[in-house]
Amino acid sequence: GALLALNKPSDLPVLGQSGELSLDALLPALRRRLGLSAELHVVKAPARECSGLVLLSSCYHTTKKLQQFFTNARQRGQYPATYHAVTVGVPAEPEGKICSGLRWQQQGDTAMVVPVPAPGRRSLARKEVKSTLTRYRVLGASGGCALLQLQPKTAFPEQLQVHLTLLLCPALGDHEHSSRVGRVLGVPFLLTPEAAPSRTQVLDEELLSRLGLSPQQLRHLPLHIHLQELMLP
Repeated sequence: GALLALNKPSDLPVLGQSGELSLDALLPALRRRLGLSAELHVVKAPARECSGLVLLSSCYHTTKKLQQFFTNARQRGQYPATYHAVTVGVPAEPEGKICSGLRWQQQGDTAMVVPVPAPGRRSLARKEVKSTLTRYRVLGASGGCALLQLQPKTAFPEQLQVHLTLLLCPALGDHEHSSRVGRVLGVPFLLTPEAAPSRTQVLDEELLSRLGLSPQQLRHLPLHIHLQELMLP
């Protein structure tokens, strides 16, 4: 009926700056190509840095109804969105939940998302910190990497990337948060955001060889987090 699903590549924003290629800017051309009379609206889409399922609608009421459904589903304790991620490292437990407070923090000229392990009631009440939760399950593992199923119960920018670093298994291609996972004699440990500024992800020679990449090409490696499935009413 009114619904249309697309597979978005990574690094394509939903709403771009003026003159920037974005999903929203492509919708009029897509509408003409498909011969649709009504405008297309974005119901649900992954963040700019993620790839995966985009749900569009040509009916305003359908769009609002579905967006409200996603909000209500999370409030009822359901997990309407399922992501897949490739991680550098394999979680110690095959499945579990990652719970953490998250907030924005200014570091130099940039704002970054940082975890707050034990947020206070006041900071939560003032909405300075948001309590977040992601459910994960290991689908497969090989050569020190894993394929994870991720189901966020809350929505916060970069939630999945930060939660994977708290799991000590950053997403492949995460050049923003992966530096927070250090290693001593092969054992991973968590660094504070202040002690680990963002930089191109560091991978060992064996993994680089398996990916067919040189260290110089590594900074172009996209984030391997993909919106795999959406639950609809």
